[in-house]
Amino acid sequence: MGLDVIACPLFRIEPIEWIAPDPVQYDGLLLTSANALRQAGPEIEAMRALPVYAVGAATAEAAEQAGLRVAVVGRRDIGELLGALPEPLKLLHLAGEHRREVDSIHSIDRITVYRSAVIHDPGLPGLDDLVAAVHSPRAGARLAELANERGATNIAAISPAAAQACGEGWQAVAVADAPDDSSLLALAASLCHTLAE
Repeated sequence: MGLDVIACPLFRIEPIEWIAPDPVQYDGLLLTSANALRQAGPEIEAMRALPVYAVGAATAEAAEQAGLRVAVVGRRDIGELLGALPEPLKLLHLAGEHRREVDSIHSIDRITVYRSAVIHDPGLPGLDDLVAAVHSPRAGARLAELANERGATNIAAISPAAAQACGEGWQAVAVADAPDDSSLLALAASLCHTLAE
């Protein structure tokens, strides 16, 4: 996209060992992050018969690449996805250690298949006149912990929850149109061009 990018991961993704339950107990597989598929290991094979209810295009694409059948893709967040399903379902949620709980008419069993371990010294650069792309509420909260100066930094957040977690005092905080990398990068590019004007 013609932008200078400084990569600064705040977390390291690690798998957590798990045992797949009997898929016959479930109507579908709930996936809210592509990391769940990347870290699930061979146990995911037992879930192949279940339709996937995925949050975001990247998660749906990862499910398809893993050989799973995607039934529904939610564009915003887990609440929007679950609210759009017409009847109560029994779902298995393969999730990260840190996740947001939601109220729902659906019965949801959660199994933790990965964690995002904090990188204690991520080498955060000076943020003045930069756009920070924030991929999760937890990343927003961690960035807020680390950033001493905020007034000359714009935030491009993947979701409203990620934006809120960044806290106050930034030059601007904007939310991507959809919870996926392409929308987040398009927003970041737009904010960069605004800074350059």
